[in-house]
Amino acid sequence: MSPVETPHPPAPSLAGRMGTAVGRFTMYRVVLTVLAVLAAYSILLNILGWLTFGIPEMLAHLALCLGLTYASNRALAALFRVNPHTESSLITGLLLYFLFWPSLQPLDLAGVALACVLASASKYALAWRGRHIFNPAAAGAFATGLTGLNIATWWAATPAMLWLLVPGVLLVLYRTRKVLMASMFTLVATAIITLELLRSGMTAGMGIYQALAQRPVLFFVGFMLTEPLTLPPRRRHQLALATVVGVLFAVPWNVGLFANSPEAALLAGNLLAFLAGQRGAVKLRFTGTRQLTPATTEFTFNPARPVRFLPGQYMELDLPHARPDGKGRRRVFSLTSPPRERLVKFAVRTAGPLSAAKEALLALRPGDEVAATAVGGDFILPRDPHRPVLLIAAGIGITPFVSYLSSGGLRERDAVLLLLAQSAGEVAYAEELRDAGIRVLVRLADGSRPPTGLASAAANTGPGARLDGGALAALVPDIAARDVYVSGSPASVASLRRAAKSAGARRVRTDSFAGY
Repeated sequence: MSPVETPHPPAPSLAGRMGTAVGRFTMYRVVLTVLAVLAAYSILLNILGWLTFGIPEMLAHLALCLGLTYASNRALAALFRVNPHTESSLITGLLLYFLFWPSLQPLDLAGVALACVLASASKYALAWRGRHIFNPAAAGAFATGLTGLNIATWWAATPAMLWLLVPGVLLVLYRTRKVLMASMFTLVATAIITLELLRSGMTAGMGIYQALAQRPVLFFVGFMLTEPLTLPPRRRHQLALATVVGVLFAVPWNVGLFANSPEAALLAGNLLAFLAGQRGAVKLRFTGTRQLTPATTEFTFNPARPVRFLPGQYMELDLPHARPDGKGRRRVFSLTSPPRERLVKFAVRTAGPLSAAKEALLALRPGDEVAATAVGGDFILPRDPHRPVLLIAAGIGITPFVSYLSSGGLRERDAVLLLLAQSAGEVAYAEELRDAGIRVLVRLADGSRPPTGLASAAANTGPGARLDGGALAALVPDIAARDVYVSGSPASVASLRRAAKSAGARRVRTDSFAGY
């Protein structure tokens, strides 16, 4: 979805402004930036005497990790005739920099070099339908450990690193929306480690400190476990995975030649996620467009194989273009088509100024192919068809709700849909809304009448009135009895969620995107 202004929303909250700012950058760019800052910080700590590796050792180690992962990734990409992902290779190099001890000893250097090459190779050799199964850095570190050349020490787990590590991890988790999953892993792993330390006579406070400051719990959960490409698509599965990996991470175990280590725990979790249904990439053949409004276009694709999804979920597309912007090549779009239909559809605001991704979409011709690299999301209706819902859409935020309508998910449910738009000409899917069979209210910022057949929400609150909690309660008096779903830009979603809570809503789910 693309961000659009909501008609007279509450003032944007700090969370909304932060979501908009962070959402301007891809997950790769955020992770790469945070890791680069941490690497520079680690060298500063060495200069100040808080770390004692030696500057030559650290610089040589950093150069080896970055240079070899970058070079090997480009060579393998050429071999497999695919475009190299530079940011991904640099992230892998920085992760290995923090996993292996900086050293100038020949065998240590050989081990690090092997880990770099194996990590790059795992992205291509250990992949299924275009998606790697295992975290590359963990795969490289684990395989290198088996050779005896070097072992991962995860030296980033040191108290001196915490000053920047903690805010860096929180920023990454906020961007990837994995705070809940990370919290589950951290709770499980920290509890088990603390219990083990209590048995050895340590106090509870010191045990918790040891777990968080001197074990790689935070680095592991921020940069390794929550990598989206190796996670199951649903939140409940992610929480279960976090629990299992937390146990494997913290409990001492041996299976034959294998002993517990952070990288072994992560690889086991990656394998479980894959076996639980992690989907690989699927080719989508472009079939055409439909102009929904002067500023909104629907794109239709025919997948090479049926795509399984639930109404309200999203699909990630890899859109190759010559000059990717700061968000990279991948974009997430809410599906508007029903799961029973073979074709998949997305609606996108195509008014200027256009991003590189939108230009790539508009340049597609019938028969062109793009890759769908992921399907996921938890913005789905309650299982109980008798639970009433209120759906609030800001502009193009209507898209996941169109999937609800087209799939028949609202047919037997007490549902109210409130759409906020700038003008009647900006109301996308007007025909589908007229035929929805549910109560649909349209609130327009310019005070005009909504398209024929749709009810105006302005009569209850007055045109130009701010949509705060009181205004929302006037529109939907029984909001406290409904599950509320809010979709739109991060700023719109944050302010509308606040308004819903103020109106008495007890359960609010949100779906926000920062634009394409």
